[in-house]
Amino acid sequence: MPRREVLTPAQRFQLFAFPEDESELVRLATLSAEDFAFVRQHRGGHNRLGIAVLMVYLRFPGRLLGPAEKPHAPIISIVAAQLSVTPAVWDVYATRDETRREHMHELPAWLGLAQFSRQHYRALVELLLPVAM
Repeated sequence: MPRREVLTPAQRFQLFAFPEDESELVRLATLSAEDFAFVRQHRGGHNRLGIAVLMVYLRFPGRLLGPAEKPHAPIISIVAAQLSVTPAVWDVYATRDETRREHMHELPAWLGLAQFSRQHYRALVELLLPVAM
């Protein structure tokens, strides 16, 4: 059975798009002291930029980047400036898929996120069923 699409492609783009306002972009992409400590544990400017950009994407818009997906250019620039690296090192990071996958396993634990599981589903059903009835 094909998967039912709830949102149109335009609606999905709008939902996951970064804001146009530069001050809002800076707010979303600014790393905390704890973020810097975590990012500095990774070797090389390209790995630091890569994991920091993935962290920004997990926080807003709340998703992971696809393997061939290029991040929003202003986000790369803002994060690269904070880490004192050039945005061009993203291309070095993006060439090694294993590193990206390792970082994507590391980040949810760092951010306190969990994959939606059957236990989560059951807890939501238990909570929402009385409200729906």
